Amino acid sequence: MSLDVSPALLEQAERGEVDEAAFVDCVRTSLPFAWEMISSLVTQLQVDGGEFADNQTPPPDEQARGQLLRALASDAIRGALQRHFGVRLAFQNCHRVAVFPLDASADDRLTKFTSIRGQLLNQSPELRDC
Repeated sequence: MSLDVSPALLEQAERGEVDEAAFVDCVRTSLPFAWEMISSLVTQLQVDGGEFADNQTPPPDEQARGQLLRALASDAIRGALQRHFGVRLAFQNCHRVAVFPLDASADDRLTKFTSIRGQLLNQSPELRDC
C-alpha cells in the first residue's frame, strides 16, 4: 500500500472531492523519507537559488527507496507535492530527485535533466539494481 489513508480521508474520497491539504498531509505522514528529501531540496533551492536542487545520494534502504518511487511514480501524489511546494519535480533512476522553480528560468535545465541523454549520463553500475 502506498499511503496510510485515514478512515475520514477515505470517506471524503468516497463522497466526492478530497481536500488537497488533507491528501498532502497523508502523503507527508505515509512517506516521511520522500517528504523530507523533497522538502529539504525545496529549502536548498530557496536558499541557494540557481536552476535546480537535486539529490544524488541513494536512499539508505529499500523502504526509503520505495517511498521515493511511490511518491514520484504516482501522478496524483507528484502533482499534489508540486502544488504544495510550488516547484516542478523531476526523477532519474531510483533516487535522483530534483526540484525546479515553476518559472521559465530553469526550463532548459529541466529539459536536459529529463532528456534521454540526461538519463543515460546518470547511469552507473552501482545503480543497476536500484
